[in-house]
Amino acid sequence: MSTVVMEIVAGMSLFVWLYLAFGHGGFWRTSQRLPAGVDLDRWPTLAVIVPARDEAEVLPTTLPTLLGQDYAGVFRVIVVDDDSADRTGEVAERLGASVVRAAGPPAGWAGKVAAMAAGVEAAGSADYLLFADADIAYPPTAAADLVRAAVSGDRDLVSQMARLRTETRWEQLIVPAFVYFFAQLYPFARVNRTGRTAAAAGGCMLVRRTALEQAGGLARIRGALIDDVALARLLNRRGRIWLGLSADITSVRPYPRLADLWQMVARSAYTQLRHSPLLLAGTVLGLLLVYVWPPVTAVAGLCVGDPVLAGLGWAAWVLMTATYLSMLRFYRVGMWTAPLLPVVAALYLAMTVDSARRHWAGVGAAWKGRSGQR
Repeated sequence: MSTVVMEIVAGMSLFVWLYLAFGHGGFWRTSQRLPAGVDLDRWPTLAVIVPARDEAEVLPTTLPTLLGQDYAGVFRVIVVDDDSADRTGEVAERLGASVVRAAGPPAGWAGKVAAMAAGVEAAGSADYLLFADADIAYPPTAAADLVRAAVSGDRDLVSQMARLRTETRWEQLIVPAFVYFFAQLYPFARVNRTGRTAAAAGGCMLVRRTALEQAGGLARIRGALIDDVALARLLNRRGRIWLGLSADITSVRPYPRLADLWQMVARSAYTQLRHSPLLLAGTVLGLLLVYVWPPVTAVAGLCVGDPVLAGLGWAAWVLMTATYLSMLRFYRVGMWTAPLLPVVAALYLAMTVDSARRHWAGVGAAWKGRSGQR
């Protein structure tokens, strides 16, 4: 490849980064935090729904944080035992939750969505439904804070992205980038303005029950493997939604090895691309152009003595690194990982390609013994 062509591609990469840094909804900012709301004269009834499949080990850590919520209104915690092979239901009952035992998803339903629907049915006429993943721990005021934000802002969906674990080196390298890339796809500030961008974080989603019913219920998204984004899109058509980061709502699930993180991403990455080879090709080319090309041209320009090529590459790499610092600060991860974002992006590229390979091999979104049904 001639240096002229390399300079043109490097210029394209820099142009993309100028747009991302200054024109893409401030996706890299971590300032979207839960609105305070106001104190309520009447607290709506609340049902917390926890879809759980083989979660007997983690529930003793997380479920008490839900059962012990400081909520002034009537609320109950419903654990949906999603055809578990362990003692999930027994553990949940012993801890004090109501338990619904599901026999697995009906034909055409994704596993988690079917479990959520079973929880909604058990919740009856509750005003609000809080969908909480089994591995998420909540501070005592979380439910009240979510409901205040929903009622005060007349929102149909309020979702907070839990802080994921970053204890091991692999978690520190991969996890902040996971949230960074998610925010790049769905800039939180744009989600929180009435418009086309819609997304949610599946570990913590507070939903107004009447809004869900008016939208057609969970049956409308019954086959969705990425249930949070599908639910956000469903509710965004009629009402207001909100998405932000939480420093206090935390995931306790460990991903200590690269293989664990790889599985987390690869099981759903190709689904995110709607199983489209064309979108896959575009994603691969986009990641190469936006993340891999800047450091390649920065180093190549220095090696061949081309100051234009080097300058374009370094400028894009510096912008990339600068936009990543805010997420690293939020996760309290050392700044040493910031210049390594191109390496992490290359890993995500490989995970995405592997996700497509699994789909083509018929493995699909394998999760806890289910292939193609999360």
